[in-house]
Amino acid sequence: MESFSLLLDGFGDALTPTNLLLALLGVTIGTAVGVLPGIGPALTVALLLPITFTLDPTGALILFAGVYYGGMYGGSTTAILLNTPGESASMVAALEGNKMARSGRAASALATAAIGSFVAGTIATVLLTFLAQPIADIAVGFTPADYAGLMAIAFVTVATLLGSSPLKGLGSLLLGLAIGLVGIESQSGQARLTFGIPTLLDGLDVVIVVVALFAIGEVFQMALRGGARDTVIPLEGRTVLTREDFRRSWPAWLRGTAFGFPIGALPAGGAEIPTFLSYATERKLSKHPEEFGHGAIEGVAGPEAANNAAAAGVLVPLLTIGLPTSATAAVILTAFQSYGLQPGPLLFTESGPLVYALIASLYIGNVMLLVLNLPLARVWARLLQIPAYAIYGAIMVLATLGTFASGGGLADLAVLYVLGLLGVLMATAGIPVAPAVVGLILGPLFEVQMLRAVLLEGGSVSGLFAGPLSITLWVVAGLGLVVPLVVGVLRRSRDAETSTPPARTPSR
Repeated sequence: MESFSLLLDGFGDALTPTNLLLALLGVTIGTAVGVLPGIGPALTVALLLPITFTLDPTGALILFAGVYYGGMYGGSTTAILLNTPGESASMVAALEGNKMARSGRAASALATAAIGSFVAGTIATVLLTFLAQPIADIAVGFTPADYAGLMAIAFVTVATLLGSSPLKGLGSLLLGLAIGLVGIESQSGQARLTFGIPTLLDGLDVVIVVVALFAIGEVFQMALRGGARDTVIPLEGRTVLTREDFRRSWPAWLRGTAFGFPIGALPAGGAEIPTFLSYATERKLSKHPEEFGHGAIEGVAGPEAANNAAAAGVLVPLLTIGLPTSATAAVILTAFQSYGLQPGPLLFTESGPLVYALIASLYIGNVMLLVLNLPLARVWARLLQIPAYAIYGAIMVLATLGTFASGGGLADLAVLYVLGLLGVLMATAGIPVAPAVVGLILGPLFEVQMLRAVLLEGGSVSGLFAGPLSITLWVVAGLGLVVPLVVGVLRRSRDAETSTPPARTPSR
């Protein structure tokens, strides 16, 4: 009941005119960027970070949460009408959604995606409301060794899951850890990786690094890639569900929610895995299996529900133990830190009103998104006609102005573009950006907790394994590192065997 009363207080804060306007602005921007290919909520929040420093923390985080939820909604529009997912978690919706659109059922596909997102997002936000505080209470008892083990799991899972290969993910993580080491070391006061440049003694501004890797790197990469978009399928009819469509959709919405929230809430979670599991389950349980591959509505309803339930689930480890498990969560963690707030178990004690105002805004944002997505589906579809050069030109201007707005000078602008070029090289090599951001943000915290654990044991490394929980966490982290590498080696060897033609027997 305590969570319920705190939530009511949170609604009191979230329903003020200013915060309502920020929530509306956030979900509108989020939906728009979710619709536009190549622009996701992580990039958008990164761009908004330096511009929103004049807002109070509650208002800024409500805005970012709206962008996050809106981006998850909007990604389905691009997937269905253009067969190009605006977010990686919308990939599965494109499988059946685009087939429905090509057969003249685009309106039904968009309707089941929007309503399913609302249902799943609301249920998942209820679970977030009542589970976050108990999890935070448990996390209060964690030792420095436990925190070090948890962060090790976050490093490993993000590096191995968010990328085309575990090695590239680990390379990105190590790069982020190295960037996080720039500046003066807190214990000894020694300068690290500053190369004699005085401006680097205070370290690199996390906001500038995030904007550079996400925004500048994305723009340069798209300019190098070039190419024209596919034809957008026109949207005909009203975005409503028939009685038959609703009957087939609602069980898929609930099953998708059951997959999305718990997997999203895991430190190794995210939205991609539950969407694929939901699609496979709907295909197996469907009474119309012949429609899969040709436009089955369950193949859109389930994965989209899983996607939005996972979006709320990702906030559980972020708020309760300070671990981001997606690119957007990593950027939102940066937003917390830019206001002097550190997500974790003490966040609920020290900034409880802010947390519950943020959670309350998720309920409000869900309603706003349903109202925006159903009647205005044609408007969002027309955004797909905007030329790519106009979108990416605007991103470059916003990134540059945002760096100056946050108090940056010419040195910061140089860092912005140098790291932006680094982001291009990473994208060209297929190296994911998200692990680097996670390493940059959590690296200094990991160093602090690791040093505390070692010092508590008189300088012995055994302090990292001081209890059963820390030992378990380090074992899980080790398995998370080794298993994907072993699986990759076995898969390559199996592929090599299947591709090698059998030896011919010499004829006599």
